[in-house]
Amino acid sequence: MKITFLGTGTSQGIPVIGSTHPVCLSENFKDKRLRVSVLVEWDNYTYVIDCGPDFRTQMIRANCGRIDGVIFTHEHADHTAGLDDIRPYFFRQGDIPIYAHQRVLGELRRRFDYIFATENKYPGVPSVIENEVKNEPFMLHNMQVVPIEGYHYKLQVFGYRFDRFAYLTDMKTISETELEKLKNLDVLVINALREEEHISHFNLEQALEIITKLQPKKAYLTHISHHLGFHDDVESRLPENVFLAYDELQITL
Repeated sequence: MKITFLGTGTSQGIPVIGSTHPVCLSENFKDKRLRVSVLVEWDNYTYVIDCGPDFRTQMIRANCGRIDGVIFTHEHADHTAGLDDIRPYFFRQGDIPIYAHQRVLGELRRRFDYIFATENKYPGVPSVIENEVKNEPFMLHNMQVVPIEGYHYKLQVFGYRFDRFAYLTDMKTISETELEKLKNLDVLVINALREEEHISHFNLEQALEIITKLQPKKAYLTHISHHLGFHDDVESRLPENVFLAYDELQITL
């Protein structure tokens, strides 16, 4: 299994438009972060988790010529706004499967009504195949995917486990029952917005507490704000098995 970090930034990305914050002015490529998303590949299958407003740039940068589907964590714009840019895949492959909570599917139908239209549909827009995700395992070809439910302030979100890899983003709280699904991981990816407390995201301390509890072999932090600090400075202070993810990083399990 190969994981490509397409984006590791928070909703504004880094650099933030117009910001003079030192991290936003950094010339280190690891401090330049598009909106958060990952590419998950195994055997001959390729899935994207979330497609935000940087989706087109990310897929060109990753040289990704085919996707088997898009899996959504939740409906916020930094995770969904790029849905229209599946068009090149649709033109080559036909209808693109999408996977999401019923509520998220409803939001996508509202925002992208022209994609979901069944009458008088403009011929240049893509079409999708809707798949509702519930809080129970489902199969993608030969892979069992286990949803992990958490809360982004009061909004339900899904993380996902693929075998011994798990991806969590935009979470603030997660129950002990859901944490049990995350035992015996080789790699855990988890959001860590900044050091200060935040109403709807794990901060660095909270993410590290969960990593300590779960004891994955390795953990990578994502959904990072410029307020967390410079990539190299922050990573130098992390535990030995914990790393800051950065855009275009690839890991193989």
